[in-house]
Amino acid sequence: MCALAKDIGIDLGTASVLVYVKGKGVILNEPSVVAMDKNTGKLLKVGEEARQMLGRTPGNIVAIRPLREGVISDYDMTERMLKEFIRKVSGYMLFKPRVIICVPSGITEVEERAVIDAGIQAGARKVYLIEEPVAAAIGAGIDITKPDGHMVVDIGGGTSDIAVISLSGVVESASIKVAGDQFNEYVVKYMRRKHNILLGERTAEEMKMTIGCVYPKEEETTMEVKGRCLLTGLPKTITVTSSEMLEAFEEPTERILEAIHSVLERTPPELVADISTNGIVMTGGGSLVEGFDRLIESRTGIATRVADDAIKCVAEGTGKSLDWVSSMQDGTMNLSRRKQMNN
Repeated sequence: MCALAKDIGIDLGTASVLVYVKGKGVILNEPSVVAMDKNTGKLLKVGEEARQMLGRTPGNIVAIRPLREGVISDYDMTERMLKEFIRKVSGYMLFKPRVIICVPSGITEVEERAVIDAGIQAGARKVYLIEEPVAAAIGAGIDITKPDGHMVVDIGGGTSDIAVISLSGVVESASIKVAGDQFNEYVVKYMRRKHNILLGERTAEEMKMTIGCVYPKEEETTMEVKGRCLLTGLPKTITVTSSEMLEAFEEPTERILEAIHSVLERTPPELVADISTNGIVMTGGGSLVEGFDRLIESRTGIATRVADDAIKCVAEGTGKSLDWVSSMQDGTMNLSRRKQMNN
């Protein structure tokens, strides 16, 4: 029984990794950042401690994000990071755990293989994959087994996954590389263009969370930010308004809305009717940018809500799917592309 109790669900995100242990829930939520010594190749810190080092390290230490746009960009570092997180949540186990890892729906076979291999190398007995929107729907409390259409919009750090789910499978989906990280980049670009000021990634993230919005606010909010003036090279403090953030976010927001439209256009009419009744559910950290639900609702005419505890939805859903792990075939669970290939 000890072995079964240690089944683990991992939401392997570009911005953070959440780990769900069967029977305990989500017990680890750390940024997906690793810090290593370039000279010796030694892993120094993982997670939050490594994130504190981003943009602040001496020459021989590098703090890197081994995942980019939802997929592994540095295989070796991802494996070492996973090993560290698995060890943190399970200690030194007698049995290797079975692990379900969450992946974007647009993942290629090569990227899929890399995730499975990294999981095995990090100490898993078996690795199964589950698509992000499916895990998000389960985590948001949707019963995906019924012949009833549901639309999930999961905006993470590296990818936004939009999917229509019915009968435990993905009917139509789109995965675009526009999400939380790109929102930060657009803030940096906008501040550079409009105010001649250079900001760090962490400041941009803070602005997004504090005054960021994608739908006009009833009341303007402001925030003081510090950066480097590009004209003088000296530190500079300016006040930024929420209207400016709305302007900065315009382009990435439009791309997400276009993806939602295209998925709806390809969805069978029966399921579109279900979605207009059931509404659209948003999950992931990016869905917490103020006004996202109202913007989608105003553009599609479909009631939209942000799931409770949106950040943990994917991890919770991955964890709940551990109940079906015994009936899953090795490798993947219900990747829609696989199903089409097998038909």
